[in-house]
Amino acid sequence: MTFQILDIDHVVIRTADLDVMTRFYRDVLGCTLEREQLDIGLIQLRAGRSLIDLLQVGGRVDRPESGAPGAGRNMDHVCLRVEPFDAGALRTWFAARDVRIGEEAQRYGADGYGPSLYLFDPEGNMVELKGPPAGKP
Repeated sequence: MTFQILDIDHVVIRTADLDVMTRFYRDVLGCTLEREQLDIGLIQLRAGRSLIDLLQVGGRVDRPESGAPGAGRNMDHVCLRVEPFDAGALRTWFAARDVRIGEEAQRYGADGYGPSLYLFDPEGNMVELKGPPAGKP
């Protein structure tokens, strides 16, 4: 059997506070609500062609072996390709919303090297915002 990976389908982030995290990914990052299954502690948000799933710790599908949110075992980071990428404007947007901002650098991604900015959600998960590869709009 052969197969080819096309792109990232979804990322699941375990969370201690589903409401706070939903507001961050929806209101600050601009994701849209795709689906919610509150009976099992799951919110699914649309991020372009992909989904970011927020899973309530202690919910019916929670996997305790993953570790507690913020313990560094729920994931390293999720990278979101954004357009336009204006580092100064992004910093201003997030600073006005009291978002902790990390390093800005040229980093390698699916389309090659390009600008990137790290930031952190309310539970300390790192989110990378990635601009276009060098030499492309």
